[in-house]
Amino acid sequence: MRTTLTLEKDVAAALREEARRSGRPLKGIVNDTLRAGLAARKAPAGRRYRVTPVSLGGVVPGVNLDRALRLAEALEDDAIARKLELRK
Repeated sequence: MRTTLTLEKDVAAALREEARRSGRPLKGIVNDTLRAGLAARKAPAGRRYRVTPVSLGGVVPGVNLDRALRLAEALEDDAIARKLELRK
């Protein structure tokens, strides 16, 4: 099939360079490059996986979660303050 395409300069230069380097006609390089690009779009991004939930147990008796969260928040605030001090 014959068609007319307008290629950007950098794309045309890269295709011509590949044709020169490989000794193949520009038409073949363009077709192979388009096929590879189209195939890459169809290919799945990666293998799907499934996460199986596991019980980590309940809250340990005697541990106050509110207090633990407050401690974590305070530690995070301290870390942010240290980073800000280093920027001065």
